Amino acid sequence: MKTEKNRIWNANGDIELEAAADGVNRKILSYTDELMIVENHFAKGAVGAMHHHPHTQITYVVSGQFEFTIAGEKRIVNPGDSMLKKDGVEHGCVCLEEGILLDIFTPMREDFV
Repeated sequence: MKTEKNRIWNANGDIELEAAADGVNRKILSYTDELMIVENHFAKGAVGAMHHHPHTQITYVVSGQFEFTIAGEKRIVNPGDSMLKKDGVEHGCVCLEEGILLDIFTPMREDFV
């Protein structure tokens, strides 16, 4: 199933993965107009292309290893690490080891629904 805006209970196992890019699938876990949480599954070598958007985003590394570029600075991140990307800041990543990223956006990403 797809998650609906303002749904209180959202069981991860009931939410379908959607193709986001080559080697990247996502689940929209919960959202309101003001906030959204998204689980991103990356295959090794998959790329989150450089981009920017009018949303503040926090990314938490659940598993795997990634090389992130944020505002021109590159770093390797691992499980437990998190990154802040303010609205308008260019960012992207390359998956070095298969993994999952958890993204929180404010406001929600209308382009994802």
